[in-house]
Amino acid sequence: MAALTHRAGVPQWIALCSGLIQTTLAQQQWGRMLHGTLQRRKNGQSQLTQVCCGLIQTIGTVKQPNRTLHHTNKVFTAKDSPQPSEEKVGAFTKIIEAMGFTGPLKYNKWKIKIAALRMYTCCVEKTDYEEFFNKFQMPDTLNSWFLVAQLHVWMCLVRMKQEGRTGKYMCRYIVHSMWEDVEQRGKVMGIDSAALKTSMRSMTENFYAAIFGYDEGILSDDHVLAAAIWRNLFNKHCEDPRQLEIMVEYIRKQVQHLDAIPGEDLLLSGEVTWRPLVETNAQSIVKPALPTYNDEGL
Repeated sequence: MAALTHRAGVPQWIALCSGLIQTTLAQQQWGRMLHGTLQRRKNGQSQLTQVCCGLIQTIGTVKQPNRTLHHTNKVFTAKDSPQPSEEKVGAFTKIIEAMGFTGPLKYNKWKIKIAALRMYTCCVEKTDYEEFFNKFQMPDTLNSWFLVAQLHVWMCLVRMKQEGRTGKYMCRYIVHSMWEDVEQRGKVMGIDSAALKTSMRSMTENFYAAIFGYDEGILSDDHVLAAAIWRNLFNKHCEDPRQLEIMVEYIRKQVQHLDAIPGEDLLLSGEVTWRPLVETNAQSIVKPALPTYNDEGL
């Protein structure tokens, strides 16, 4: 049994030492010494072991060539700089969030909920719906109102998702406030409960489909964004390309306008403003006035 093990081990040493010879061709004396030892492999493995160990020690002392450094005169811009990574959380936070609970946030939850309600209110009260209805020949119905409202809610969601876990938590209550408002408006308008339930189910499907389409459009070129507007806002009934052009410009400038507002102010106050549908004097985005709030975030 020992003889078989000895015979099986010798070829492995031969292969190892052959590889060492190939990597050190400049050291011819090593090759001659190793060749003579391999010819006498029947005398035992101890000599071969000593030779290989010596080779390994000698190779380790061989001076390696100096490495040259690569220099460049290229000036990196902000676009080339690394983007902020996802907010790091601990293992415990990940576990409780996977169970449906909310982990620790940057600000108090009640402050965030109030800010979310206020942000949704800005989407409803600071938007001129009549201007949309008249400009694009939209019927004055609950569904038309919802199509314009969900567009502004989506733009707020895009902005708040940039604020990490706290911003995403705020997004949940913005959407919750929207559905609460839609249901209450339907009841005030006297819509039958069964019809309202069916209508809200359809609105829910359209809302998430619209979010997917708008997300794809805002990350792509104007053609993709115009197609999303044509499908979701105009229900495929717009035949005037100038109206699509107005809406593409409107969305682009509103997203840029929201990006200029500091995230901390949005998380604490929820106050947002909107640019007009059609600019009377075309100009670059002016830095918006910062909202005011007290220690309680109100």
